Amino acid sequence: MRVARTRRPAVAAAVLAAAVSLLAGCTSGHPTPSGAAGSSTDSVASGAPASGAPTAGATPLEPLPVEVPAALAPYYAQQLSWKPCDSGFECTTFKVPLDYAHPGDGHDVQLSAVRKPAGGTGHRIGSLLLNPGGPGGSAIDYTERIAGRYDAGVRSSFDLVGFDPRGVGRSAPITCLTGPRMDAYTATDLTPDDPGETDALVAADKEFAAGCRAQAGDLLGHVSTVEAARDMDVLRGLVGDRKLNYVGKSYGTFLGATYAGLFPGKVGKVVLDGAMDPSLDAATGNLTQAGGFETAWTAFAEDCAKRDDCPVGRSAEEAGKKLDALFAQLDANPLPTEQNRPLTEAQALTGVAEAMYAESLWPYLREGLTTALAGDGSALLKLADSYYGRGSDGSYENLMYANMAVNCLDLPAPFADPAAVTAALPAFEKAAPHFGRDMAWMALGCGYWPDKATGAPHTVRAAGSDPIVVVGTTRDPATPYAWAKSLAGQLEAGRLLTYEGDGHTAYQRQNICIDDAINGYLLGGEAPANGKVCKD
Repeated sequence: MRVARTRRPAVAAAVLAAAVSLLAGCTSGHPTPSGAAGSSTDSVASGAPASGAPTAGATPLEPLPVEVPAALAPYYAQQLSWKPCDSGFECTTFKVPLDYAHPGDGHDVQLSAVRKPAGGTGHRIGSLLLNPGGPGGSAIDYTERIAGRYDAGVRSSFDLVGFDPRGVGRSAPITCLTGPRMDAYTATDLTPDDPGETDALVAADKEFAAGCRAQAGDLLGHVSTVEAARDMDVLRGLVGDRKLNYVGKSYGTFLGATYAGLFPGKVGKVVLDGAMDPSLDAATGNLTQAGGFETAWTAFAEDCAKRDDCPVGRSAEEAGKKLDALFAQLDANPLPTEQNRPLTEAQALTGVAEAMYAESLWPYLREGLTTALAGDGSALLKLADSYYGRGSDGSYENLMYANMAVNCLDLPAPFADPAAVTAALPAFEKAAPHFGRDMAWMALGCGYWPDKATGAPHTVRAAGSDPIVVVGTTRDPATPYAWAKSLAGQLEAGRLLTYEGDGHTAYQRQNICIDDAINGYLLGGEAPANGKVCKD
């Protein structure tokens, strides 16, 4: 989940890989990810029930009719033309209606997809659709990056397919601000101390929203997750699969769960890793996520305290005090950097948050904190730029623009104005003493969005579906473990698979127990037993 001014989980492995590449200059070499081996117990993680309780009052997501409506038949009748594109991959495009309430009215959206055809001589099962999260993460870029890391048996049995949802990547991408204006947006103070700073934050959020409306037009009101899930069913039909096989990470779990709720009879092998809880309203989601980042920071601080190069002390308490002091210093006096862009408090918070997504980024955070405490903000700024998808040329990826657009349609805004944020600050600061204040103010953006939300909190039962594997990591910063428990409990055929560890998402992060359980399931085996736990 992207934290800054958003409410949804972040791109997982795709963005992390990009971050490691971008930050190569921060240390002498790349860190080695931990957790290469795994162990398993078939009991529930200590102190955690096998399923959580959805938020009271959330309405069930009702399935769509089983038969394809006549007005949508032409979309399901398209013929895909796959053509060679990047090395070993094939690309195609297909059309979906801008508005599913008015298909065939001449206002279609062209979506792009890529696939890595099944290799080897094994039995081909079908297509396996992949989504890395966001919302706003490019599944095309992710699939091209990650396909070679999939288990050999999975690669020989499935075409690995990624499509960019509407408004994302190569599918009618939404843009909002120029590079320089986005630089200003990311630097805006997120801990306003007076009316002037509050007004500046509101102005930045309004400018962002107005830019999106001006450049995206009518598409801005039609990039919801429900619409993306319906697009995914069109693609399922076009690749010739009777049921959808799918691996979604982070926000991709929300997309996959939405699909399951709308099309339960078309659910095949579905894995939802780093799960979201669709029953939460936006304010509650933001609050619990703030607690998730606090938990991840504590894990980092405890690990840091054991290392010779730790710049923030020999206990989690001492580390927290030094972090707060650094943020306070930056609030008053941003640090110089090698980019001639000073590091502000908001960017430092973003840089720290970026490093919470994976243990492999913790060495970069130690380096960033070390140099920042010595008066150089360059390393933390690089982490923040990685988070926002800023290129070395000053341009920004589409990720953050699509992220906000989807979030603001999927749920009503958590806060309507600064007064509402101020009222919520005590709860946020209690849940996350080091991150709560910033994250409460980050959530204000949707209060000024030009399109009214079309979604609401809901539960997903997906009655009659095949088993759905829901994966939760106990110290996940962006998608707290409680969310996985809740989603698995909502799904009629949910199977909770727990990873006791750190970082965002678990599959293909070098835990053998998790990988074996999921690969076996994808290749025709039984879903893991509900409550199965894997450890480092």
